[in-house]
Amino acid sequence: MNIHPTAIVHDSARLHASVEVGPYSIIDANVVIGEGCRIESSVRIFQDTRLGRDNRVCHGALLGCEPQDLGFAPEKSRPLLIGDHNHFREGVNISRGVKTEGGSQIGDHNYFMCGFHAGHDCRLGSHNIFGPNSAIAGHVELGERIFISGLVAIHQFCFIGDYAMIAGCAKVVKDIPPYVTCDGNPARVIGLNTVGLRRAGMPSANRAAIKQTYKILYHSGLNTSQALAQLKQENSTPESANIIRFFEQSDRGVTAHR
Repeated sequence: MNIHPTAIVHDSARLHASVEVGPYSIIDANVVIGEGCRIESSVRIFQDTRLGRDNRVCHGALLGCEPQDLGFAPEKSRPLLIGDHNHFREGVNISRGVKTEGGSQIGDHNYFMCGFHAGHDCRLGSHNIFGPNSAIAGHVELGERIFISGLVAIHQFCFIGDYAMIAGCAKVVKDIPPYVTCDGNPARVIGLNTVGLRRAGMPSANRAAIKQTYKILYHSGLNTSQALAQLKQENSTPESANIIRFFEQSDRGVTAHR
């Protein structure tokens, strides 16, 4: 195990023998760090945080810190659970959980750019990219392969669907449906995330089905309930079914089209 002599690692922390810990980093009690992780300089990993394998945590990042919640008390603390192959750049700050049994959770293969913040009890999926100084409030849920640009702010309890892209400086106050691009303050749907879908290798027929689904939802003149009823009667791709399910399950309401 390669631990710098200036690092502080609590006796109860469990680190795989392959883990590297850089200078002036602090690993608190009951932390678990998996195989191949690199903890660079001046990192703080707080109590009960769990990291899977092959994660990289860069200078000054804070993982599992106390929630910025006025009602927080130590006895309410829940863990931060992190999967595999995530990259946390400089100054990233992610809170532990406080109000849900599972705590805060992060999937695999996510890339967090400098200054990103996630509040307590978030659920972040896999293969997502988070731009510099973007911020996510508590209880936000993200699907997979989402791109959040720099300086984006997402309101608490919002849900962001798969393959969505949110443009820089957007203010998100409602759920963002799958496969779309959003921009503005407050954010509005401005079209499909065509570039992201192409890069993901989605066939043109599936992309066309997504476009037709949103045409009915946003441009047919039907209200949402009527549009969903019509879509259910048509033959749909898995992507179209995902969109229908998203609208039906939304609690905050889905972002409107510009």
